[in-house]
Amino acid sequence: MAAQFLFKWRHCLPEIILLNVRWYCRYPLSYRDLEEMMAERGIIVGRSTINRWVLNYAPQLNKRIHPHLNPTIDSRRVDETYVQVKGKWKYLYRGVDSAGNTRLLYAECQAGWQSH
Repeated sequence: MAAQFLFKWRHCLPEIILLNVRWYCRYPLSYRDLEEMMAERGIIVGRSTINRWVLNYAPQLNKRIHPHLNPTIDSRRVDETYVQVKGKWKYLYRGVDSAGNTRLLYAECQAGWQSH
């Protein structure tokens, strides 16, 4: 849907609609909470209207922003081991991705992180 027609025939400003949809999707707020928050700002909107906005615009917004999000690894694990280095016991941390490849290695005795 073209951006110019996305909010056609809506009585509220697009900024108000997007703000309510974003707050509902991002934070644990109910429609009643959003209705009250808008009333505090002088905007009278019913919770059923906010519900219709979320049902209509949330899937469209998700579809539009999905290509811009960074891909994530399915799972991440950190292994912690206690090893002896030059006669001293130190912690060794290893970050592992879902394929079992080492992504991050850190030993307590070293100055910083080493990527692999």
